[in-house]
Amino acid sequence: MTNEQGLKIAVIGGGSSYTPELVEGFILHYAELPVRELWLVDIEPGQRKLNIVGNLAKRMVEKSGLPIEVHLTLDRREAIKDADFVSTQMRVGMLDARGRDESIPLKYGVIGQETTGPGGMMKALRTIPVLLDICRDIEELAPNAWLLNFTNPAGMVTEAILKYSNVKSIGLCNAPIGLIKQTSAKYGVEADRIYAEFVGLNHLHWITRIDVNGEDKLDEMLADTAGYSAKNVPAREWNPEFLQSLHALPSYYLKYFYMTDAMLEEQLESFQKGGNRAEVVKRVEEELFELYNDPELKDKPKQLEQRGGAFYSEAAVNLMRSLYNGSNDIQTLNVANQGIIDFLPDDASIEVNCVVTKTGPLPLPLTKVPPMAVGLIHAVKTYERLAIDAAVTGDRGLAIQALAHHPLVPSVEVAIQMLDEMLEANKEYLPQFFKETTANA
Repeated sequence: MTNEQGLKIAVIGGGSSYTPELVEGFILHYAELPVRELWLVDIEPGQRKLNIVGNLAKRMVEKSGLPIEVHLTLDRREAIKDADFVSTQMRVGMLDARGRDESIPLKYGVIGQETTGPGGMMKALRTIPVLLDICRDIEELAPNAWLLNFTNPAGMVTEAILKYSNVKSIGLCNAPIGLIKQTSAKYGVEADRIYAEFVGLNHLHWITRIDVNGEDKLDEMLADTAGYSAKNVPAREWNPEFLQSLHALPSYYLKYFYMTDAMLEEQLESFQKGGNRAEVVKRVEEELFELYNDPELKDKPKQLEQRGGAFYSEAAVNLMRSLYNGSNDIQTLNVANQGIIDFLPDDASIEVNCVVTKTGPLPLPLTKVPPMAVGLIHAVKTYERLAIDAAVTGDRGLAIQALAHHPLVPSVEVAIQMLDEMLEANKEYLPQFFKETTANA
């Protein structure tokens, strides 16, 4: 499809509750990103949601008066054919699988979280083969398309695509844009007056500088831990003395590593109250879909902003816009390392600032890497690389090594028992681990 006719965009996991936010972005930025065809794709079990969300998308477009055609389909190949952009926002095994990812590790006294630790590994094992399958369709049907991946664990999925396919792919997370918005509100300045340097991996990054209008505000941000003195800090909040000496702002996910005991206790408490995150999300989703189903609704409802992924579609639309126009602005993305973090392999996926050119993102050199963060980045990347290869090969030995070497897993014994239980619980989504073994003749 040529750009004169406008762009074709395929959204895999189009029945997601986030889709209205994406559609809102396409409508708002139509002048710089002329979308002509929007294809929302889902799988059979997601058909009801696809229809509800897809019909809301059609009403939103109709209200805008823009010439965007919205197509709903279960035929992924038809959606991908000749697409300019493919974005993925899917959850293999749906929220039930997430519930198991979060609850099984807790039995073993290990953090149960969607993207960090054993839960994240199971999500990667289920997701990577499916995404590589989608990549084969893209290679065949839309070889020039950009694949924007939001599917968690985004860093691992991006690295698997870099390593095992020829698709042009970029991983995205909503945490960096969230930090910029927070800083912009705090200082009352436009987002483009802020420069924040992100160092690390997806869901494992440190912010090593925050400049507002050219002034260094990092120390001020570190000092602002909601007025705690070092003596009375709740266990689940950052300790000011620790932050001052770290001299970087850790991402929320680093709490699982830096305050494992308090975070585990919090998870066990909410699990006993029947509230693991998957259950909460399920309830929020059901409410959203009830709203979406109202034929009078023609806008994105405010309630969507309460889901964990706020701003993610803004990040998606920004990235598509910059790639399409070659705007050379700076965005925080998951890309191949290519020597930026010198102690990691070139094909490792890292989360850093990039200049977004028409031919793709160029990662920027880092000005400060906290020496104390090096070990954790290296350890988690070691686990990630083992887990990615395990996902592709179905090699149980690699899966054991990945889990045993994850900093949050206490012992080899626990790693093996937990792996057995989690593989069994995910059996229908992990054919690579359960190949038919034929008896030796």
